Amino acid sequence: MSLKKTNTVLAAAFILFVLWFGTEYILSPETVAPGYGLPSWPSGDGDGFLVVKGIRDVVMALVLGVLLVTGQRRALGWALLVEAFAAYGDMTNVLAHHGSVATAFGVHCLTATAMVANGLLILRETRKVAAAPATPAPQPA
Repeated sequence: MSLKKTNTVLAAAFILFVLWFGTEYILSPETVAPGYGLPSWPSGDGDGFLVVKGIRDVVMALVLGVLLVTGQRRALGWALLVEAFAAYGDMTNVLAHHGSVATAFGVHCLTATAMVANGLLILRETRKVAAAPATPAPQPA
């Protein structure tokens, strides 16, 4: 399998994964919230903040999906790198609030690192295309 095809499959799998768990946070935040890693969860109207996380994740996945489907591979690589900050932010949030260290690193840090690795692979793959020299202009005799 070519590098481009492998990167595309990895990016598509990641996008579907983020879309799935973002949707889960929107539809049933109380069910998936314990997997986030914080020691306690908001009650009453506070659980609406969990839906915000779901909306953020769905939008991030849709941005990546649009870039993948439209063939904007270089932009996809950069977007993966930038969006990794959200997952690193989730990790930091869990650690700052004395949550599960295992979840902080095993879920959030691993996800962010996978995003960075995939983004860098896509940028590496597209650098060769972007750096290809243009056809030299004809020179007068």
